[in-house]
Amino acid sequence: MKPLQIGVIGIDHRHIFGMLGGMLATGALCKGWWTEGTPPTLAGFEKRFPDIPRSQQVEAILEDPDIELILIAAVPCDRAALAIRCMEHGKDVMLDKPGCTTLADLALISAAVQRTGRIWSVDFSERFEVPAVIKALEMVGAGEIGRVVQTIGIGPHRLNRALRADWFFDDARYGGILTDLASHQIDQFLLFTGSTDAEIVAASVGNFANPGDPGLQDFGEVLLRSPHAQGYIRIDWYTPDALPNWGDGRFMILGTEGYIELRKYVDISGRDGTDHLFLVNKARNEYIHCADIPLTYFEALSADVRNRTATAMTFTHAAKVTELAITAQRVAVRRGNLA
Repeated sequence: MKPLQIGVIGIDHRHIFGMLGGMLATGALCKGWWTEGTPPTLAGFEKRFPDIPRSQQVEAILEDPDIELILIAAVPCDRAALAIRCMEHGKDVMLDKPGCTTLADLALISAAVQRTGRIWSVDFSERFEVPAVIKALEMVGAGEIGRVVQTIGIGPHRLNRALRADWFFDDARYGGILTDLASHQIDQFLLFTGSTDAEIVAASVGNFANPGDPGLQDFGEVLLRSPHAQGYIRIDWYTPDALPNWGDGRFMILGTEGYIELRKYVDISGRDGTDHLFLVNKARNEYIHCADIPLTYFEALSADVRNRTATAMTFTHAAKVTELAITAQRVAVRRGNLA
C-alpha cells in the first residue's frame, strides 16, 4: 500500500514532535513543513526530523496534490484559520490542542467540516500518547470498577520560561489555561464516563506565581457534570524543579465497584518510567505498568483518512471537548495577578 503522504504547518508548540513522530511510526511519509519565522521549537524540530524539507511558502504544502493530511501546531489563535484553509484545499487535518480558541472559530470550523467533508481531528496527547489511558479504558469497558460516576484530572506543567515564545504569555493568543490545558481532562471525562455533553458548574483561573506576566494564567480549575457523572479538573504551571519531568499528571476514575488511578508520567514513590496504573476493586488491589501497550490513535487516523471513517475520534466529540473548554474559560472567575 502506498504510504500516506502528510505535511506540517506550524511548529510553534513542542507537541508537533509527538504528532509527527506518531504519524511517521505508522509508515506515513512527510513531504514537507512550513512555519512562520523562527519559533523556539525550530532547532529541536530540525534535529529530530533532519531529512524533511522546509517549504518557504505555506502554499507549497496546501497545494501539493499528494498530501492528504496536514498536521498543525501553530500559535493556538491561528489554528482555526489554517485548518479551514487546509480543508478547503481538500486536506484532512490533525491539530495540537486547543483546536481553536473561540466559539466563533469553532462555528467556522464546523461549517467547513460540513462543507468540505474533511477530517478535523485534535491530538489530545494526554490520552492518545499515553498507553496507561488505553489500558484504563479497556478495564473500565470490562466492568472492573462498575459504573463510572466521577473523574478527577490533575495536569501540572513546568513553566520552562526560557523556552517560551511571546505568545505563551498572552491569553488572547493561547486562549487561556482552560481552553488550552483543561481540554485534555475534559476529553477524558467525556470518554470515561460515556458522556456526550456536560455542564460547566464552576470554573476559575488565576495568576498567583507570576505577577510580572499578567497575561499568563498559571492556575485553573473546572467542576463539571453530565446527567450521570461528575468531574473535577485542576491544571497549573507550578511543577517544581526537583521533579524529573515536566509534570506529575494524574487521572482518577471512580466507579461504583472500585477505582483506577493513573500516574501518567512519573511515580514519585520510586518506580521507574511512565504509565503507572493502580486498580482497586472487590477482588484486586493491583499495580500495572502500561508503558508497552501500543498506541492506537495514529494508526486509526491513518485508516480514517484512507477509508473516510471516524474510528480515531469523531468530529462531534472533538468539537464538544473544544466547546466545553472554551465555555469554561469564558465563565471562569478571574483571580490573582491577571490583566
